[in-house]
Amino acid sequence: MRVAFAGTPEFAAVALQALLDAGIDVPLVLTQPDRPAGRGMKLLPSPVKALAVSHGIPVAQPRSLRLDGKFPEEAAQGLAALQAAQIDVMVVAAYGLILPQWVLDLPPLGCLNIHGSVLPRWRGAAPIHRAIEAGDALTGITVMQMDIGLDTGAMLAVETDAILPTDTTAVLHDRLAAMGGRMMVDVLQRTANQGRLPSEPQPFEGVTYAHKIDKSESAIDWREPAALIERRVRAFDPFPGASFQCDGEVVKVWQASVVPGDGAAPGSVTQTDGALVVACGEGALSLQQLQRPGGKRGPVSAFLQAHPDLLGKNLLAVA
Repeated sequence: MRVAFAGTPEFAAVALQALLDAGIDVPLVLTQPDRPAGRGMKLLPSPVKALAVSHGIPVAQPRSLRLDGKFPEEAAQGLAALQAAQIDVMVVAAYGLILPQWVLDLPPLGCLNIHGSVLPRWRGAAPIHRAIEAGDALTGITVMQMDIGLDTGAMLAVETDAILPTDTTAVLHDRLAAMGGRMMVDVLQRTANQGRLPSEPQPFEGVTYAHKIDKSESAIDWREPAALIERRVRAFDPFPGASFQCDGEVVKVWQASVVPGDGAAPGSVTQTDGALVVACGEGALSLQQLQRPGGKRGPVSAFLQAHPDLLGKNLLAVA
C-alpha cells in the first residue's frame, strides 16, 4: 500500500513517524510552505517537512490545492505530484489546507484523517484546547473517512482518553498525537489486509465547533469564574498563554489553582504571603507560575519580589 501523507505541525509529525516506524510506504508528503520564525524570522520548515526530508521523502508545499483558486499553478503541481506517486490512500493530520473534491477522489481508498477529538464533539481547528477549556472529562482520537465537509466524515476508529485535572494542551497534545499515530497504523494495516473498512456515520446530536485560538483570548477577565480561568490557563499552554496586566506589564500565567473566595471584588489581590491569590467572579485563583515580559516561566515568589505591594490592589485597575 502506497500512502501519501499531508500534515504540518508536530501533531502530524508524530503520526508520520509512526507510519514510517511501521514500514508503511510513504512516497510523497504534502505540508504547508516554510514559515518565518524566531528572532531572525528565518524561513523554517514545518516539523512534517523536516521529518520527511530526513527520510528522503519527496515533499510538495502548495499554498493551495484548489485548481480554480488563487494559486492554480501550485495546485496543478500538487496534482501532478500526487498522480506520479501512484498512491492508494492519503493520510491527513492537521494539514491546515482545505482539500477540494479532486483530492478526496484521487486515491482509490480516499483520504483518512486523524482528528483530536471524539467526533462529532469539537469539529474544527482547536479540539484539544477547547476540550480542556470546556471542562470535558473525556476526549480522544477519531480516524475518519474524509468528505467535503468540516470534520463530518464517517468514522473508522474511535478511542477515548480521560482529561486529567492537570492536563495542559501541550501534555494532552502529546498523548493524543501518539494515540493517533498508533490508531492510523492499525487502520492502514487492516485496510491492506481486508480492503476498505466499514465505517459509521457521525451522530447528528452533540456537534460542537472548536474555533481557532486567537491571541485576544489570552487576556484574563477576573469577573469570570475561577474554575473557567484555571481551565483556560491550561488550555492556552503553550499558546497563546493566559495573561493579565500589572503595572504596565503583560504577565502570563502558566499554572494556577482554584481556591475559595472571600467575597472580595473580582480582580482584588487577597493574599501575597507566599502566594498570589486573586478574587474572581466565583471563587478565587491562586497563581503559582508566572512569566514577566522577556523572562522565563518561574515561581510566583519571583514575581512578588518585583511587585511587593500588590496586596489589596485590584488587577482590573492596575494596568
